[in-house]
Amino acid sequence: MNRRDFIKKTMQTTAAVVGTAALSRIAVAAKEREKQKMKILVLTGSPRKNGNSNTLADSFIKGATEAGHEVVRFDSAFKNVHPCIACNSCGMDGPCVFKDDFEFVRDNIVTADAVVFATPMYYFGVSAQLKAVIDRFYAINSKIHRPKKAVLLMTYANTAASQAKPIESHYKVLLDYLGWQDAGQVIASGVWQAGAVNGTPYVEQAYKLGRNL
Repeated sequence: MNRRDFIKKTMQTTAAVVGTAALSRIAVAAKEREKQKMKILVLTGSPRKNGNSNTLADSFIKGATEAGHEVVRFDSAFKNVHPCIACNSCGMDGPCVFKDDFEFVRDNIVTADAVVFATPMYYFGVSAQLKAVIDRFYAINSKIHRPKKAVLLMTYANTAASQAKPIESHYKVLLDYLGWQDAGQVIASGVWQAGAVNGTPYVEQAYKLGRNL
């Protein structure tokens, strides 16, 4: 083999090896991205369809969907979820006496990798509609005591940070109890009228949180 043919063959072999290695890296990266895709359950609590916390939820979902995650949404205020009556028929790990829309939550929260709570502040707490859903977690208590990520999207009319503390505290205690990990929060203050959150940095923050989860 002359020098010219030797160099040509060497270059072809090198190109083949480099190409194979590159394809291998691409395949590994693709598998890693696939592994990182999550199922996300978004629980909203606002009874205003165009409410500010729903706007944050919309923005978060847009980002999460663009990132390739599977997103399932449950709008508590527009569903039939009976409040827990502490009958204990479920035994904290069984069927509830009420057969209502919570069954959708039951079916999806167990398999979800992340749970998002989107709520306005109503008299220093989460909305009654969302609280009814959270209270019904009692019937699936053991099933959801496993590692998950969680996100809080909250809106309130006042601007005092101290007034957000009750919901932030509730969220933290809930996560500590369930063993879930906080993946981020958007606390939007000073938004009262429907649509007030539009044009604020909070909408973009919610989008980026979903995009980078």
